[in-house]
Amino acid sequence: MIEVRPGGRRRIDRVLADDYARDLGGLPMSTLRERRNEAAQEETDLSYLRRLLHARIDIVKAEQQRRASGGQTRVVDQLTAILADNALGPATGSGRYQKLEPSRAGEYRRSAEALVGDADLSDVTSLSDDRLAEALASYREQERSVSQRRREVQNVVDAFNAEIARRYAQGAASVDELLDSERRQGPPGGERTENGHT
Repeated sequence: MIEVRPGGRRRIDRVLADDYARDLGGLPMSTLRERRNEAAQEETDLSYLRRLLHARIDIVKAEQQRRASGGQTRVVDQLTAILADNALGPATGSGRYQKLEPSRAGEYRRSAEALVGDADLSDVTSLSDDRLAEALASYREQERSVSQRRREVQNVVDAFNAEIARRYAQGAASVDELLDSERRQGPPGGERTENGHT
């Protein structure tokens, strides 16, 4: 489960803190953009972790289905197709196009692997039916937790985007100021503009 710790130092603790997206109308534009971008990075990381969990769920389910149908093809031989379907299939839930790269890919891979201890999913045939069921339950529980936090973070990103868009619509901010600010700061390294593009 992904817990949010009040006063914690992790990015998710900051982004989901009660005061992070409060009184947006009083924040300077630079702070709005910084916080929006920080929240967008957290959304990207959570989406990556969610995809990892979906892939593992698909692997376990494929092995369960193989056993139930008496199929002879090993899941490891289908791994490329299973993972490709997961990576290329349509996003479910509130998936959105993202240009940012996950910032903690290795950490999230290790977290996903730790959920089933020493179980090697490249050899799911070695796991008992009970162990497969336990692994699936563990992955699904974690996926629900990640999805919930991801929706919460998306709401924060949306709140900042709405306030930024409001200021542009009312003339309180200008694109020229944005471009001038970005020129002074140098390349943004994947930072998104207000419409979600670099």
